[in-house]
Amino acid sequence: MAIQTWLSSSLVRHFPSTPAGGAQTLAVDVARNERFSFQLALHDDGRFGRGEKRDEPLNVAVSAAGPRNWRIRIRRVGYVPMLHQNTSRAEEESDLDGIGKIPGYVPDPLFDETAMMLPVDETHAFWFTVVPAPGARPGNYTLTVNFVPAKFRIAAAGAAPRKLAVRVTVHDVVIAKRKRFSVSHWFYNDALLDYYRCAGFDKTFWRILPAYLEDVVEHGQDMLYVPLFTPPLDGVKRPTQLLRIRQTGKGTYAFDWSDVRAYIRCAKRAGVRYFEWPHLFTQWGATYAPRLYHGQGADEKLLWKPETAATAPVYRRFLSQLLPALHRFMTTEGLLERSVFHLSDEPHGEHRTQYGRVREMVRELAPWMRLMDAVSDVEFAREKLTDLPVAIIETAPNFIKEGIPAWCYFCCGPRGRFLNRLLDTPLAKIRMSGWLFYRWPFLGFMHWGYNYWYQHKTRRLIDPFTVQMPFPGLPYGDAFLVYPGVAGPIDSIRWEIFAESLQDYALLQTLACDPESFRELKSFEDFPKSESWIRRTRRSLLVSGASKRKSRSTRQ
Repeated sequence: MAIQTWLSSSLVRHFPSTPAGGAQTLAVDVARNERFSFQLALHDDGRFGRGEKRDEPLNVAVSAAGPRNWRIRIRRVGYVPMLHQNTSRAEEESDLDGIGKIPGYVPDPLFDETAMMLPVDETHAFWFTVVPAPGARPGNYTLTVNFVPAKFRIAAAGAAPRKLAVRVTVHDVVIAKRKRFSVSHWFYNDALLDYYRCAGFDKTFWRILPAYLEDVVEHGQDMLYVPLFTPPLDGVKRPTQLLRIRQTGKGTYAFDWSDVRAYIRCAKRAGVRYFEWPHLFTQWGATYAPRLYHGQGADEKLLWKPETAATAPVYRRFLSQLLPALHRFMTTEGLLERSVFHLSDEPHGEHRTQYGRVREMVRELAPWMRLMDAVSDVEFAREKLTDLPVAIIETAPNFIKEGIPAWCYFCCGPRGRFLNRLLDTPLAKIRMSGWLFYRWPFLGFMHWGYNYWYQHKTRRLIDPFTVQMPFPGLPYGDAFLVYPGVAGPIDSIRWEIFAESLQDYALLQTLACDPESFRELKSFEDFPKSESWIRRTRRSLLVSGASKRKSRSTRQ
């Protein structure tokens, strides 16, 4: 047979050189309201029925059918180039994907397409995302996946239409909304302005923004970084200052909050519940005041010199007017209890004195501010320099051991055996994110790159479909989770699996699982990393949860 088709879970990457599989059925266990995914993989060896070889690709299409009112979205798995692996090939296969296939093309973007030209001697795949009907009853269901070649001489090519079955067991468990654990990926509005060629916050921007905000919420994110002014991150960025500022006299200012209000309300409509506000001082040391502009920065006219000291009188006077106005705005909009604020990103031990200075200044001007920063040195928390430390996963457990409420993060590192979400991180390992976040009482997870489509510390856009490492020496797949599409974001496989891991977190929370009962979860580098563990443990939880629900119903 020229074309082979087989079903697989969503925790497998199908590289172009992946050998053909044979599974014609797939079994899935889900809760009643659980979103899940799987794949149909295809391989064409180019043989005719008579054993002759051909070179031209075949046009193929797929479709799916399921129970009434079940939503099934089909996307074609696309590929992006990866020039080398992010970590040593000496790592175990459970810690590194694509061994022997990288350098090469890696599956990642998901295109809303149900047909493709299937090349000869390559493996490709389609991604199916399924949401059961509202109120779906427990029981066994079947989804039918249809493969349809669409080219003349298909019979001779051994490419007849065929059907494959996905057996879905819906357990009597309803996953409740996640609580007491927030998620934020920093959202780069300058990337939208540049990629979609907006003239500031124009009609094009406001038209494209909702699609991206709905995407982050759909994937489990509930907190959004608001560009009140241009975030002082990663060099001198294109101005994205929502706040209009007018200088009314020497050292006096007036503020127009209309675009800030529009942005917040757009986010709320999309389902965002919490907000983080831009860093009040520059990155890696809190040395300088950030770049703020007259108006919204259309002509990039600064309110003060670029290297104005963080505690300079001109900036202190500005903050003494801005922060009370911000407090009034937030009170009116009902945001105060749903917001966190930043001073400076990733200060290290040598920055503690300077960070303490700016912390004291802000404490005097705005004692109501709840401050949160990425600080991995526990001394910052011991000295109460920040209210909510966000620690890298290597040191985050130290905060928990000391009883310090904290968030956690990973970014360019750690790599190797540690949890991460890179282009060669095994998908089963990424799926363990929610389990590990649940294992310790963290309050949230933060990551710096939702849509960073720039060469590092420049305003030069990259092509995310051909460049996945926008700065030398740092890992492929760290800077962004979505690709720019015509009308909104194109999701990645990594983004989908991470969202499903957050759904696992909500399942564990719904079932009131004891975090310490998962003894296999020893640390952020020592934990189960296999699909079989995830599948087996999830099924056990779903069966147990359904049994408890039935027992409670019987007693009532």
